[in-house]
Amino acid sequence: MSSDGNKKQFWKRNAAKVPGSIQHVYGAQHPPFDPLLHANLIKAGNKPPPATPGKPKKATTFQEFESITSDAWDVGDDDDELLAMAAQNLNIEVVMETANKVIENHSKQQERQRLDDATELDQREEDTQEEAAAEDEEEDEEEEEDRVEEGDVTSPEVSFASQSSPYTDSRLVKSHSEAPIGSPKDAAGERAALHRQRSLPHRPPVIPLVARMADQNTSGTPAMTEREASRLDKFKQLLAGPNTDLEELRKLSWSGIPRQVRPIAWKLLSGYLPANAERRESVLQRKRQEYFGFIQQYYDSRNDEHHQDTYRQIHIDIPRMSPESLVLQPKVTEIFERILFIWAIRHPASGYVQGINDLVTPFFVVYVFEYIEEEVENFDVSSLQEEALRNIEADSFWCMSKLLDGIQDNYTFAQPGIQRKVKALEELVSRIDESVHRHMQQYEVEYLQFAFRWMNNLLMRELPLRCTIRLWDTYQAEPEGFSHFHLYVCAAFLVRWRKEILEERDFQGLMILLQNLPTMHWGNEEVSVLLAEAYRLKFAFADAPNHYKR
Repeated sequence: MSSDGNKKQFWKRNAAKVPGSIQHVYGAQHPPFDPLLHANLIKAGNKPPPATPGKPKKATTFQEFESITSDAWDVGDDDDELLAMAAQNLNIEVVMETANKVIENHSKQQERQRLDDATELDQREEDTQEEAAAEDEEEDEEEEEDRVEEGDVTSPEVSFASQSSPYTDSRLVKSHSEAPIGSPKDAAGERAALHRQRSLPHRPPVIPLVARMADQNTSGTPAMTEREASRLDKFKQLLAGPNTDLEELRKLSWSGIPRQVRPIAWKLLSGYLPANAERRESVLQRKRQEYFGFIQQYYDSRNDEHHQDTYRQIHIDIPRMSPESLVLQPKVTEIFERILFIWAIRHPASGYVQGINDLVTPFFVVYVFEYIEEEVENFDVSSLQEEALRNIEADSFWCMSKLLDGIQDNYTFAQPGIQRKVKALEELVSRIDESVHRHMQQYEVEYLQFAFRWMNNLLMRELPLRCTIRLWDTYQAEPEGFSHFHLYVCAAFLVRWRKEILEERDFQGLMILLQNLPTMHWGNEEVSVLLAEAYRLKFAFADAPNHYKR
């Protein structure tokens, strides 16, 4: 370099072209240049700089290298000059014709690839079927030989194949990644099925009215995972004992109860059934007979002058309940009318109040599942045997009565329990999320205007029934779940929508949002997160009420 002192160094030819400097961005109107085109442009338009007198200009090794590359350095000293020359030399018609040819060739290649894939798939399926038939014949011959030589000794391969797999009826899988590895022919079959599945339009998962498993999420996957199977075994072992440990049952139930054992678990947790297994049958018979004794004694008075207003209001409210496909069945309507009327007659301090009717549904649906396997949406309840219907009705009445015993001040005159809880909710939200609280105040939204229904109906009008049932698993496992823990669930539920709340800029928009929160596609995952946040709030504030008072 020192010997060539008068020559301009490569790094100093253009200070703006060092690595890291701003480079030209090529768009649709200025596509990147081809190296060959660059070379032609340089030959046609670039004149070499005047050589130093006495010494001819000789290209350096790096300059030779850069003349055949286009991905690291600029080719010439002046890119603007190259762009100008390219604009003069390129014909727009030629460019468009070339682009159209590229697109056409690409489309043809894709079509050929699809045809090849389809042909290969069909051939693979045929080969798979032929191989399977050949292997079956070979296995039959080998088994026959083995029986002759060694007796009925099963080979390890056969015994392994006889074990459970993701495709058997046991439906017990831990994860797809841990499923047994199949043979090549199984893999080919899976690939063919996957190809056909991908070719079909996507269909959203059908979310059942009541989730089949306690830990099922919104994906609606029906297969029982290893964790779910393990939890179900724990419940069954606990309930099979002569005396059920209710404290242990509450711990297990807090995270959700499997559908198979939910009816008996709810009856135990609500105090309807005794912990002693031997006494349960006699208690059930006695309580069921007692309930139908009430019907014989009181139900005929529903048309009397003193009770006809109560019965009329019940008769009006039941068709407004959800799910309509269930409650509008004449048999179900008749059962609900009896349950609500008998409860109102036996609790004159409050009588029947709108909102109590919603509290029957979860118990009724859960106890129906004691007798059916299919989903309840399209099930005809009248097809059940009369004895089963009587048992479901009586059990629902007593468990609803146990629930209402803990929150009856919600339904007495002026509903003081709800008034206190709504006030406590306002104070709690003001401490945990001041932005939401001030936003409500700014647009004059009173908590009583939206949270009254949350307390009166225990969020049943805000959540799908499957979520309510999952929520009640925890409420029954939590001490004072319906009367006390529900406050923290409502606080967590309100703060869950803080983003949507803060985006609304008027009273009407806030009220429409808070009365129509988008929870239709919620599942157990969302409810579990809500309950975890509510437990965190309870842990922080329940034993320190002054903490959330200003």
